[in-house]
Amino acid sequence: MLGGISIWQLLIVLGIIILIFGTKKLRNVGTDLGGAVKGFKKAINEEEKDGDKKDVDQPQAKVSHEEAGNTYDVQAEEKRAAEERPTERNEERK
Repeated sequence: MLGGISIWQLLIVLGIIILIFGTKKLRNVGTDLGGAVKGFKKAINEEEKDGDKKDVDQPQAKVSHEEAGNTYDVQAEEKRAAEERPTERNEERK
């Protein structure tokens, strides 16, 4: 149980905390903590709603799949490189 801490030890610690701070102070701390969590959740929900509205309102960017005017023919380049490269056959013919 909780790394060796028993329920009785937790109850004793809780009782000491209540005796030191009092129930009124603990209630105020709990209320403040609950309000902070509630405000945080509200801010998150508002941010998500605002994000959804912004996505709908903004026009989408146009995407063009057209290529630039320069094209590169790989097969023609390989053929030209093979012709320029001296081979044994070309040397025998000369």
